[in-house]
Amino acid sequence: MAKQRLQLTWYNKDKALIPTETGKYGYTWVDPADPRYCETHTLVMDDYVQGKQTAKADEFEYSERADLEPQDDNLLLLGESGDVLEALTRVPELAEKYVGKVKLIYIDPPFNTAQTFANYEDNLEHSVWLTMMRDRLLHLKKLLADDGSIWVHLDDVESHRMRSLLDEVFGANCFVAEIAWLATDSSSNNAGSFSKDKNLIYVYGRNAGWRPRHLPDPEKQSHYRNPDGDPRGPWYDGRDVQNPKDRPSLKYEIPKPSGGMMAPPANGWRWDRETMYQKMAIGEVYFNPHETALKRKTYLWEQGGLPPSDAWLSVKRTGSTRGAKNHLKLLFPGLPTPELFDTPKPEHLLNFIIDSASTVDDIVLDVFAGSGTTAAVAQKMGRRWVTCELREDTFNTFTRPRLEKVVHDQDPGGITRTKGERVAADGVELPEGLTPDQAAAFNSALNKLIKDDPALKKDQSVKALKAASKTKRTKDVVNWRGGGGFQVAHLSPSCFDYIPEFDRVILTPEATGETLVTSVAANLGFRLLHAEDDYVFDARRGNSLLKVIEGVATIEQVDWLVSQIQDDETIVLAATSVMDGVRQHLRRACKGSRVVAIPDDIFRYSQGGDM
Repeated sequence: MAKQRLQLTWYNKDKALIPTETGKYGYTWVDPADPRYCETHTLVMDDYVQGKQTAKADEFEYSERADLEPQDDNLLLLGESGDVLEALTRVPELAEKYVGKVKLIYIDPPFNTAQTFANYEDNLEHSVWLTMMRDRLLHLKKLLADDGSIWVHLDDVESHRMRSLLDEVFGANCFVAEIAWLATDSSSNNAGSFSKDKNLIYVYGRNAGWRPRHLPDPEKQSHYRNPDGDPRGPWYDGRDVQNPKDRPSLKYEIPKPSGGMMAPPANGWRWDRETMYQKMAIGEVYFNPHETALKRKTYLWEQGGLPPSDAWLSVKRTGSTRGAKNHLKLLFPGLPTPELFDTPKPEHLLNFIIDSASTVDDIVLDVFAGSGTTAAVAQKMGRRWVTCELREDTFNTFTRPRLEKVVHDQDPGGITRTKGERVAADGVELPEGLTPDQAAAFNSALNKLIKDDPALKKDQSVKALKAASKTKRTKDVVNWRGGGGFQVAHLSPSCFDYIPEFDRVILTPEATGETLVTSVAANLGFRLLHAEDDYVFDARRGNSLLKVIEGVATIEQVDWLVSQIQDDETIVLAATSVMDGVRQHLRRACKGSRVVAIPDDIFRYSQGGDM
């Protein structure tokens, strides 16, 4: 019996999808060889948005991130995600730049629920949704760097099917984690059964063995403090100074500061005498106040971060959809709340993902831009980015305006600033085990208790408690000051249409001039040359030169083109009409050369057919 493997199947899995209407999530089933599906679109470059970095001000502190060189090699695209991905992977100029070069892909695709959002077509039949996602995942895999990862954000409608689909495309051995993200900061009282408080994020590596970066976790490391002003920074004394194994050679007495000797522990000390005395001299190892034990400092800077959990339940660290919506309200004060995204993703969530899976200068990709959160955060974190949005109204209302605000430093929300830290007031030393936040809460509660009691307000003990628990907040920390920029572009129009009844490919009205030339070059895999550089030909692929003629290809044109090439070069002549005898004449005049009739021969030629 042949070996079989478990796989997900669905209606029309062997078919492909083409958009039914530009700018909407509507699709038509076609054969994968259908020219409308096979056509590669190019990118039409629009304007470039250049931002400006704001100078520093005394009222703020500034993080290291605020001094990063702002990225300007970014791409904002208007167009259908499948066509955009085909352009990035097939157009030679784009493929060279992006295929195998993207470090992090984050996608938050339409969740395929029955809800109707103002800015998302989010109601797709399961088989359509699966085919749509399958085709995009295959392209995304090509774009990922060998040490890259993809993060797919979903609710529970399609998550189980997506897990199987990701296994099929990337391999089950490349699965890294299923993350539960607490998306809400309060449960719904109107839920029919369970309150929907979480989303899922699937993480897959491009290759098996991928692991996220280890990052500091302030909530898990709050026990690190610096009560003695140690120049090496915050520390705690929870690590042992005795040896885990029995080491007779490390059993020696240590003199106490007040006199007498401390006996070694049962297994002996962790270090030899010389090393122990060195650590004691610099304060890393010290006696407790009663000289009954030795303590060892473990410094925060030594830890190098912690592996991320697969349960992201801290709204403080990864944000909430309500917080993200409030951010959008600040960015777009003129828009009514119902017109905003229903469940936008917070910048703090993307900050954590991007920090876990990339470093400065890496490329981050998101092909479901929506309000532009991924690109906004990537820009603020010093990453390069590519993002695209299908709907033109969303693109013009949210995506582009938001990213313009980011590079012009007109977005103080999200991760742009970090609220100042709560610390003990000048001259106040909080007791061990009491954090500044706890002291502030105590002070606030004390003020409420004595508010209506004049006698307590004057009580010296109360005043002493207030003074002993007094705290202050440091300056806000700025993490982003604007700057950098991005190229705006849109997909080229379709140059080819197909009439199934007649099995005929036809040219569209847009297939003319430069649009036709760039389309033919892209679909044949040629890299464009530029007329301003005095090139006779339109494009090149290795030693093969492409000339596109919108009109009739003649023998005279062939002779002239042959006179313009080197001995080791060949010609591909693509024309909308070809005179009799031209194909044979070109083959004889320049061995290895071909004539391609537009549109009939384009896709057969792309597939390597013999002309």
